[in-house]
Amino acid sequence: MVEKVEHFLRGVAHAQLSALLLDYDGTLAPFSVERNQATPYAGVTDVLQNILEAGRTRLVIVTGRDAREVVPLLGLEPPPEIWGAHGLQRLRADGTCEMPEIPMPVARALDDARRWLNYQGLEELAELKPGSIAVHWRSLSETAASELRSRILLGWFRMAERNSLKLLEFDGGVELRMPDLDKGDAVRTILSEVGPRVPVAYLGDDATDELAFEALAGRGLTVLVRPTCRRTSAQVWFKPPEDVLEFLSRWEQATAGSPKSQSAGSSQ
Repeated sequence: MVEKVEHFLRGVAHAQLSALLLDYDGTLAPFSVERNQATPYAGVTDVLQNILEAGRTRLVIVTGRDAREVVPLLGLEPPPEIWGAHGLQRLRADGTCEMPEIPMPVARALDDARRWLNYQGLEELAELKPGSIAVHWRSLSETAASELRSRILLGWFRMAERNSLKLLEFDGGVELRMPDLDKGDAVRTILSEVGPRVPVAYLGDDATDELAFEALAGRGLTVLVRPTCRRTSAQVWFKPPEDVLEFLSRWEQATAGSPKSQSAGSSQ
């Protein structure tokens, strides 16, 4: 691990509480055309379960999915806090779900977008989420994906413009959504809740995770997770799954037992 990561983990070992923020698809789990089969990489659920049970980590999943989809895939008990729909939806650890009210014009526009997809014969590529609708083309060839991207952007552009909606591109798709909140907003909310002295790390792979990296800039550790590096605001690059699992295992070791600063004090 690079020195920046080592230094950060030493801070985690000495802290009473740390915050670990993780994207799901592409970070904790490989991409899957069958979205309901995208389970975590081998070993990830076990180490996250141990981190949860140690009681010194606020574990948060920040994902583009509907937050409720992640719970059975992740397999943690009890489930952690999950921010879904790229930050629009918050599923708390106690099971309560928070979501901004969807204005009627927005709901109608999203319904129009869904009907347009059906008319185009693209309903099988669509994902309906709270406050948004997405189209995925990761299963298509590069040429077909490029053609579909142009087709979707052309079809949805006027809908977005007329109804003040946001066209959000992510790796392997595009989403038409309410403009209110994003992954950066989720990170800022968590930072305001944990306070300035709590170590915070965010791991993510997608273009949408750049908003989270920027929100955490100068405040915590930001990690891009991808098979190959790209231009990013993140401080560190990990290859999945080996580097991610190593980092999570090191986090587990750092948070096992009492904080080292407390242990040293009690032994004097």
